[in-house]
Parts: sequence; structure tokens; C-alpha cells
Amino acid sequence: MRIDVVTIFPDYFTPLTCSLLGKAMAAGLIEVRIHDLRTFTHDRHNTVDDRPYGGGPGMVMSPVPWGEALDEIAASGEGRQPILVVPTPSGAVFNQHAAQAWTTDPWLVFACGRYEGIDARVAQHYASNAGWAGVREVGIGDYVLAGGEAAALVMVEAVARLLPGVVGNEASVTDDSFAAGSMAHLLEGPVFTKPQEWRALAVPEVLLRGHHGQIATWRAEQARLRTALMRPDLAAVSPELGLG
Repeated sequence: MRIDVVTIFPDYFTPLTCSLLGKAMAAGLIEVRIHDLRTFTHDRHNTVDDRPYGGGPGMVMSPVPWGEALDEIAASGEGRQPILVVPTPSGAVFNQHAAQAWTTDPWLVFACGRYEGIDARVAQHYASNAGWAGVREVGIGDYVLAGGEAAALVMVEAVARLLPGVVGNEASVTDDSFAAGSMAHLLEGPVFTKPQEWRALAVPEVLLRGHHGQIATWRAEQARLRTALMRPDLAAVSPELGLG
């Protein structure tokens, strides 16, 4: 998978070189290219924003440098068509289902807005541009960040760790909270490791018996209980809970 990121803060994406993603990049499983939007400006101040039409507070990112940056990125694909991803709190909610679906996309381009956002014509233009495979305006939650960089980091990691070969034990991702399957609406239950007792707190006895059927039943029940406690909003859509 190829991932391009356009931002006015290229250093924000240094964490991508760490841990699993860094290893995946070194192994050639993921190709990540970071682009500084300011290099596509032509004034001495490298201006990327201007006042909003219609008035109001804040500044809006100009479509001009965005157009030049995205056109250059698309032209480097040798006929391949990227998908433009615009992190925004006003977009659809990104979740584990989306992360899994995006693993089949060979090329994602993240446009990280700042200030009051990117001029809306950018998304409009590339949604109908024949050189692109589509535009996705998505957010990671019901809150507002200073820019799209943090959200892009979240989405890149969520998608990349699901790619074959990125996680050492691929079976581990199937037990994640929100993983696809019959337990898709349940949170993952508690996990334990050595020592068997720590500060007068013992590991649940069922995990010590070696009876895989009992362990699976216990873990499923713990997932139901944790979901009901921590995310009651999921109860209404989770038949596994027997609630709602």
C-alpha cells in the first residue's frame, strides 16, 4: 500500500517510522511519502490560507496550493488512481469496519487541513476528477482537533496494522475490539500476564486451567460485561449482549 500525506507540519509524522509501522515500511509492506504543502506556494511568506468568504472567524486553506500538490502526487502514480482522504470532524465517522475495508485500497492520499479547514472546492474537484478513485471526508470522533494530522496518524495506523505481514501474529488482530465477526460490537475483555499474583490481585483462575473452551466462554462473557459497562451505546446494536 502507498500512503501520501500532505501537511504544513511534515515532522508531525515522524512517529510513523517507529514500532510496527516503521518495520513495515522498512520491509516494503507500506510506502509512505510526506509532502510539505508550503513547497507548493509561490509567495515569499509561503501563504496557504486566506480569509473566509462570507465573513466569520479564522482562516481557510486556499485551494491553489492544494491543487498543485495533489496534481503532482497523482501524476507520480503512473496511471494508478489514488483515493483522497480528508480528515474532518464534519465527515463520516472512521471506525474499525472502515479500517478493514481500506486495506484493499492500494493508494491513499491524506490531506491534512488546518485553521477552519480546506476550501470545500478541493474535495468537490477531486471527487469528480477522472484521475482519482474518489474522496473520503472522515473524522475520528465527535470532537475538534487543531488539524488533520493527528487524525491521519490514527487512520494510517489503524489501516496499516491490518495489512498482511505488518503484525507478527496476525491472529491477534482478530480478537481486537470491534474486529469483524460475531463479536464485532463488543469490546475486548481484560488481559493478564505474569506474575500470577500482583499486589494481592490474582489472575482469574479460569485462565490457569488450560481448558480452551472454558477460557473462550469466559472471555466472551467478559467482553459482554465490559461493553455494557463502558459502551452502553453499543448495547442497542449488539445482539450478543442480550440488552436493548
